[in-house]
Amino acid sequence: MSRGLFLTVEGVEGAGKTTQVGRIARRLRALGRDVLVVREPGGTPLAEQARKLVLDPALELEPAAELFLMLVARADLMHHVIRPALEAGTAVIADRFDLSTHAYQIGGRGLSESDVVAANRLATGGLAPDLVVVLDVPPEVGRARHAAAGKPKDRMELADEGFHRRVAEAFRAATGPGILHLPADQPPEDVHVKLWTELSRRFPAIFPQDAG
Repeated sequence: MSRGLFLTVEGVEGAGKTTQVGRIARRLRALGRDVLVVREPGGTPLAEQARKLVLDPALELEPAAELFLMLVARADLMHHVIRPALEAGTAVIADRFDLSTHAYQIGGRGLSESDVVAANRLATGGLAPDLVVVLDVPPEVGRARHAAAGKPKDRMELADEGFHRRVAEAFRAATGPGILHLPADQPPEDVHVKLWTELSRRFPAIFPQDAG
């Protein structure tokens, strides 16, 4: 059995990650594909506990403590959920993964890139996504969307404007053959059409262009 596809969707708060992950998963399931959707941090009992801590507005976390909570969650999710699903041939779609660590903990918090990369490699066992989709929106647009939705702000979202600007810049600066940037300051359906077109170009056997 061939290994499943590992796709991650990244971006600032309010970029539309969860919406696009859901749309992709529904279309793949309609085509009869085995699909697993995960979010970070979270996805296992241990990872969900780490998520509660790292997002708790009542806690003041040092940047290194924040990083290790994220990586505890990632290591557990990788071992118990992502790797077994990929080995079974399942398509795994993640709402955030290691690019978020680069954006938030390196770009936003200022931690050492070499230290974070090494720690993240330990957490993932070196497994990387087949494609990282970055939904690009200005941070103020994403935060306005979040406010309009009436959602309470978590600890990360309550950080200052400078932090969010640095995070957004880190996402915008991400490059590489496995990274796809898409403008996301458009209606979700328009973003999805462009995203599916790109996925079908890169992985035609999984994402047929004529699939409705």
